[in-house]
Amino acid sequence: MTNIQIISQRATRQARPDTARHLYAVGQAVRLKGGFRSQLAADDIYRITGTLPSAGAFPQYRIRNDDERHERVTTQDMLAPVNTASGGKATLIERTFGNG
Repeated sequence: MTNIQIISQRATRQARPDTARHLYAVGQAVRLKGGFRSQLAADDIYRITGTLPSAGAFPQYRIRNDDERHERVTTQDMLAPVNTASGGKATLIERTFGNG
Protein backbone atom coordinates (compact mmCIF):
# COMPACT_ATOMS: atom_id res chain seq x y z
CA MET A 1 0.00 0.00 0.00
CA THR A 2 1.38 3.43 -0.91
CA ASN A 3 1.53 6.47 1.33
CA ILE A 4 -1.13 8.18 -0.77
CA GLN A 5 -3.54 5.28 -0.25
CA ILE A 6 -2.94 5.30 3.51
CA ILE A 7 -3.53 9.07 3.77
CA SER A 8 -6.66 8.77 1.61
CA GLN A 9 -8.06 6.02 3.86
CA ARG A 10 -7.39 8.06 7.01
CA ALA A 11 -9.09 11.14 5.55
CA THR A 12 -12.12 9.06 4.58
CA ARG A 13 -12.45 7.63 8.10
CA GLN A 14 -12.17 11.05 9.75
CA ALA A 15 -14.89 12.68 7.64
CA ARG A 16 -18.27 12.09 9.28
CA PRO A 17 -21.01 13.70 7.21
CA ASP A 18 -23.71 11.96 9.28
CA THR A 19 -22.71 13.80 12.47
CA ALA A 20 -25.66 15.70 13.92
CA ARG A 21 -25.36 19.46 14.31
CA HIS A 22 -25.39 21.15 17.74
CA LEU A 23 -28.59 23.21 18.08
CA TYR A 24 -27.59 25.05 21.27
CA ALA A 25 -24.73 27.50 21.75
CA VAL A 26 -22.36 27.89 24.69
CA GLY A 27 -24.00 30.25 27.20
CA GLN A 28 -27.56 29.46 26.09
CA ALA A 29 -30.18 28.73 28.75
CA VAL A 30 -31.87 25.31 28.59
CA ARG A 31 -34.07 23.00 30.67
CA LEU A 32 -33.82 19.25 31.02
CA LYS A 33 -36.69 17.24 29.55
CA GLY A 34 -38.14 14.23 31.41
CA GLY A 35 -35.96 11.26 32.26
CA PHE A 36 -34.78 10.22 35.69
CA ARG A 37 -34.99 12.93 38.37
CA SER A 38 -37.36 14.72 36.03
CA GLN A 39 -39.40 16.25 38.84
CA LEU A 40 -36.32 17.56 40.64
CA ALA A 41 -34.27 18.89 37.75
CA ALA A 42 -36.82 19.71 35.03
CA ASP A 43 -37.68 23.14 36.47
CA ASP A 44 -34.04 24.18 36.88
CA ILE A 45 -32.42 26.41 34.30
CA TYR A 46 -29.03 25.28 33.04
CA ARG A 47 -26.45 27.04 30.87
CA ILE A 48 -24.55 25.31 28.10
CA THR A 49 -20.88 25.38 29.18
CA GLY A 50 -19.46 23.32 26.34
CA THR A 51 -20.19 21.12 23.37
CA LEU A 52 -19.05 17.52 23.10
CA PRO A 53 -19.01 14.96 20.28
CA SER A 54 -22.17 13.03 19.50
CA ALA A 55 -23.27 10.04 21.52
CA GLY A 56 -25.04 7.93 18.96
CA ALA A 57 -27.39 10.13 16.95
CA PHE A 58 -27.39 13.12 19.33
CA PRO A 59 -24.75 15.78 20.07
CA GLN A 60 -23.76 16.08 23.71
CA TYR A 61 -23.43 19.16 25.92
CA ARG A 62 -21.89 20.11 29.21
CA ILE A 63 -24.46 22.03 31.27
CA ARG A 64 -24.39 23.76 34.64
CA ASN A 65 -26.96 25.23 37.00
CA ASP A 66 -25.70 28.35 38.78
CA ASP A 67 -26.86 26.88 42.12
CA GLU A 68 -24.77 23.71 41.74
CA ARG A 69 -21.02 23.23 42.02
CA HIS A 70 -20.78 20.56 39.34
CA GLU A 71 -21.50 20.21 35.63
CA ARG A 72 -23.62 17.59 33.94
CA VAL A 73 -23.31 15.93 30.54
CA THR A 74 -26.47 15.35 28.53
CA THR A 75 -27.57 14.74 24.97
CA GLN A 76 -29.40 17.23 22.77
CA ASP A 77 -32.64 15.23 22.81
CA MET A 78 -32.87 15.78 26.59
CA LEU A 79 -32.75 19.60 26.35
CA ALA A 80 -35.32 22.31 25.66
CA PRO A 81 -34.51 26.01 25.09
CA VAL A 82 -35.48 28.63 27.68
CA ASN A 83 -36.60 32.16 26.89
CA THR A 84 -34.60 34.19 29.43
CA ALA A 85 -36.01 37.53 28.23
CA SER A 86 -39.18 36.84 30.20
CA GLY A 87 -37.71 37.04 33.69
CA GLY A 88 -35.22 34.17 33.77
CA LYS A 89 -32.40 34.05 36.29
CA ALA A 90 -29.33 36.18 35.64
CA THR A 91 -26.24 34.21 34.72
CA LEU A 92 -23.27 33.94 37.04
CA ILE A 93 -21.33 36.35 34.80
CA GLU A 94 -24.21 38.85 34.81
CA ARG A 95 -24.53 38.64 38.59
CA THR A 96 -20.76 39.06 39.04
CA PHE A 97 -19.97 41.78 36.48
CA GLY A 98 -23.35 43.37 35.74
CA ASN A 99 -25.07 43.61 32.38
CA GLY A 100 -22.33 45.28 30.49
